[in-house]
Amino acid sequence: MKAVILGTCGYGPSDRGHTSCIMLPELGLALDAGSGLYRVRNLLQTSTLDIFLSHAHLDHLLGLSYLDGILWGKDVELVRIHGEADKLAAIQRHFFAPELGEWPPKAEWSPLQPKEELPNGGQLSYFQLEHRGGCVGYRLDWPGHSLAYVTDTHAHLDAVYIDKIHGVDLLLHECYLPDEMAQFARETGHSCITPVAQVAAAAGVGHLVLVHLLPFPELGAIDLDIARAIFPLTEMGYEGLELEF
Repeated sequence: MKAVILGTCGYGPSDRGHTSCIMLPELGLALDAGSGLYRVRNLLQTSTLDIFLSHAHLDHLLGLSYLDGILWGKDVELVRIHGEADKLAAIQRHFFAPELGEWPPKAEWSPLQPKEELPNGGQLSYFQLEHRGGCVGYRLDWPGHSLAYVTDTHAHLDAVYIDKIHGVDLLLHECYLPDEMAQFARETGHSCITPVAQVAAAAGVGHLVLVHLLPFPELGAIDLDIARAIFPLTEMGYEGLELEF
């Protein structure tokens, strides 16, 4: 199974890249719909597109407004947008208000279920994260391989989500700030490099890839050596990175 990073930045796009989006092309499945979602167009392999939103902050859903262009001329018969029911209702009302017309293309808005069945015998589950306004992470499991996506949260060794990601082969985890900005991370519900690596080690994951990065690295660069001293199999995510898991 392959995951492709389409957007690595948090808050907003910059010269570093676009905002959060991960795609599993074989399934027609995207995790979050940041500005990087536009790249889905070139990866579509299926007649359906399922987009699982972590929360309703704009940097994670802006790409929904690109769906007309993404789908133009493509043989996609059904688009489903998944998320917590209250978040979907807010997005529909405030981001796609009826007075704006029929935009984006008609899609099914699908409140999250405790378990979602995936092709090839897979299953998707979600779990709550600490973040202003609420956020969820996702775990995707198949016989023999698994992935977890954790964005917009404050990582620490007492975090309840560690049990939810235990043993996954691939962990995509936000790492917005360097350690010297730890107080700002706590205040804003984001993560620094050391606790992210500690979480990966505590959860016994196979491979850690850092995503949801500060869009302006000159304000606080992430030192991979810090993470690798704690969890050696750590990698910085970048756009276009293909990850087999």
